[in-house]
Amino acid sequence: MSPIAEGFGALLDPTVMLCIAAGAVLGMLVGAFPGITATMAVALASGFTLALDPVPGLAVLLTIYVAANFGDRVPAILVNTPGTPASIATTFDGYAMAKKGQAGLALTASAFASAWGTLVGIALLLAAAVPLSRLALRFGPAEMFALVVFGLTMMIGVSGGRIVKGLMAGVFGLLLGAVGRDPITGDTRFTFGFPELSDGIPFIAAIIGLFGIAEVLDQILTHRRGAGPAPITQFGRWLPRRSDWRTMLRPLAVGGGVGGVVGIVPATGGDIAGILAWDQARRVSKAPEEFGKGSLEGITAADTSSNATLGGSVTTTLALGIPGDSVMAVMIGSMVVWGIQPGPSLFSDQPALVYSIAGIMLVATAAALALSLLRMRGVVRLLDLPRQYLWTVILVFCMVGTYAVNNSVFDVAVMLVFGIAGLFLRRFGIPAGPVVLGLILGELAEGNLRRALQIGGPETILTSPIAMAILAVSVLALAVPPLRRAWRSRPGSTAPGSDPKAGTGSGSDTTPVG
Repeated sequence: MSPIAEGFGALLDPTVMLCIAAGAVLGMLVGAFPGITATMAVALASGFTLALDPVPGLAVLLTIYVAANFGDRVPAILVNTPGTPASIATTFDGYAMAKKGQAGLALTASAFASAWGTLVGIALLLAAAVPLSRLALRFGPAEMFALVVFGLTMMIGVSGGRIVKGLMAGVFGLLLGAVGRDPITGDTRFTFGFPELSDGIPFIAAIIGLFGIAEVLDQILTHRRGAGPAPITQFGRWLPRRSDWRTMLRPLAVGGGVGGVVGIVPATGGDIAGILAWDQARRVSKAPEEFGKGSLEGITAADTSSNATLGGSVTTTLALGIPGDSVMAVMIGSMVVWGIQPGPSLFSDQPALVYSIAGIMLVATAAALALSLLRMRGVVRLLDLPRQYLWTVILVFCMVGTYAVNNSVFDVAVMLVFGIAGLFLRRFGIPAGPVVLGLILGELAEGNLRRALQIGGPETILTSPIAMAILAVSVLALAVPPLRRAWRSRPGSTAPGSDPKAGTGSGSDTTPVG
């Protein structure tokens, strides 16, 4: 049987389809609650799915990943609050459309745009993953070390302009990755007398603490009763007219192109892609003055692009073993537990699994689109659910899910420690993403660097054109953003091609969120 037939045939298992259905419902609910990110949901679900076989387990996690990027548009459009960071750009025009009585049209257009963007990303996965993995097969220790550095610097480079704090977080993550056994000699180190740390810091516990516990603690401390805009109650018409479809064609193309390119770059994510596509669509639009005031083109481009990054993120993760975003960083931990090692060898060792993953994302997209178009008012009413009930449920699931991974109370203690650490990181404006990436890639970076040095010393890296090119791009990723800001901050200088009006229009919407 060919890998394609075997991969897609695995989806015919009723257990897999049931897992997809459960993941779709969970993902839609996760997206509908502001503040509960897809990363947090996947981290929570990871502890429960490890008892499943790899394909059903991946079906749950990947479907949550896909469906959350549909459900998060509901609060973005109805209450001007992104359900997840990927829907930040949706608020630019979505809430303005809702205030004009076009909430139904905005929700429907968003659902179709999200579905199209996801399909573009899946097509990219099927087309680019194999060539990318074949290129990566030529990589030795020097090239792999440079690639890991690239992944780390890309995460730091997109940390909201906080380069220094991103570096601090990345270094902290690398130090955490050094806990456990030496990747070359196997000697234990930095365990501080705890035998539970001999295999390293429990990854799932750390992730749930940084994203789940920290988020709940932060919401508890900052929650204000009655805060935020009132939900929209008048939805207007739901189905787009023929003229609306014509209006959506160009932003669908722009969003698909931008999201596909941005998604394949490690750690960029749907939030950045959505904002970039929104701006590009405004530049090529015949009515740019409507952007930020309720433009159908704006919401279409943003949602298409943010969802198109999903396939690119999975492509980078599977082909290079470098997490495409924070969700895939969490998912890599589950894959390793299942015995799946993302990277170039995956396509030769388990080619059918790649097609199973693509098939899961296709079915998940169809399921999420169907749920989105149903637009049950009950989902909208969930926005009014008292937050304290939600916090209680999340805390219980965090503890139960963490304990279920290894049946270890020590893991629960680690989760709570990382939850408090994550809260402090938030308070000081330090992003948690680089910490996660450093924890995942620390051992890989150290192991490949030491192997390269043992093979031929520093010359092994310095004489490798591929390694030096990747390291050069990594340096640029760190140097360009502060240099650009310094250039723009010069007295009397204006960024070429910039539009101050666009920046203030979107900034007013996103300030309360950030």
